[in-house]
Amino acid sequence: MRGDLIVVFGGSGFVGRQVVRALAKAGKRVRVPMRRPHLGHELRVMGDVGQVQLVQANLRYPESVARALEGAGGVVNLVGLLSEKGPQTFAAIQAEGAGVVARAAAARGITRLVHMSAIGADPNSPARYGRTKAAAEAAVRAALPGAVILRPSIVFGPEDNFFNRFADMAKFAPALPLIGGGKTKLQPVYVGDVAAAVVAALDLERARGRVFELGGPRIYTFKDLLAFTLRETARARALVPLPFFLAHPLGMLLDAAFRLWPFADAPLTGDQVQMLRRDNVAHTEDGIGSLFDLGVTERESVEAIVPGYLWRFRPHGQFEPKPA
Repeated sequence: MRGDLIVVFGGSGFVGRQVVRALAKAGKRVRVPMRRPHLGHELRVMGDVGQVQLVQANLRYPESVARALEGAGGVVNLVGLLSEKGPQTFAAIQAEGAGVVARAAAARGITRLVHMSAIGADPNSPARYGRTKAAAEAAVRAALPGAVILRPSIVFGPEDNFFNRFADMAKFAPALPLIGGGKTKLQPVYVGDVAAAVVAALDLERARGRVFELGGPRIYTFKDLLAFTLRETARARALVPLPFFLAHPLGMLLDAAFRLWPFADAPLTGDQVQMLRRDNVAHTEDGIGSLFDLGVTERESVEAIVPGYLWRFRPHGQFEPKPA
């Protein structure tokens, strides 16, 4: 359906900006609800004049969500948190917020909804992040059984919160922590491929009511990815094993400290440590689909994309030779 109006909650975030751009390129009209729409000026230039509209809304206020959906033909919910601060909690934003969006869409007769979850969404997860992601999926399914649920692994791209975080940490820290020994398996997926999956999921009839787990072309260990980051940033840093029983209280302490500092996120939280106790790899059993099922057959790799933005962390910029 070209030209129809798609409302993108979370459209100002890292993944959201790529989704807005992909939807505009596909000919959709896009509306982005934001708590502070005056800060989203860069979104307006991602489409033709008037193609991208910004409105005020907050998931904690259902009436604002309902207003944002007026005249919409489809909805994408990308809202999520990596850490909690003030009223922005996993329960309020990820779980309850997802239910608010899905129920508001159902009330307006909107049946096309794509909900962004995560690999690791599980009501029995050791992490609040994973449990609230599972609660969000259940709330979405209860309101709109035909909703499409996407579960990506770690999403990478120029503004990601993984490679950039550890590259920045390596500028100052003498060592990087191998949480749990660095053995956790991860399957990073490129943000552009995730955006393409969102656009496809909106229009593909065969996607209705299904779950898709999104992973890139290779599986790595946590240690592999930290070693790659150090090579690409030309930083000679030790990789020090940090057992889970030590990493968890350290993460909880950092999380508590950074909640008092509103200008930055904690470099590590107890919840993130808990998520690393389980592998973060896409599975396709039990009817779960993949990027291929959504028509994304050429997946970008970490090696092809990440060096293009990690060079800025090298001691002398892009001309710094990488160690052999």
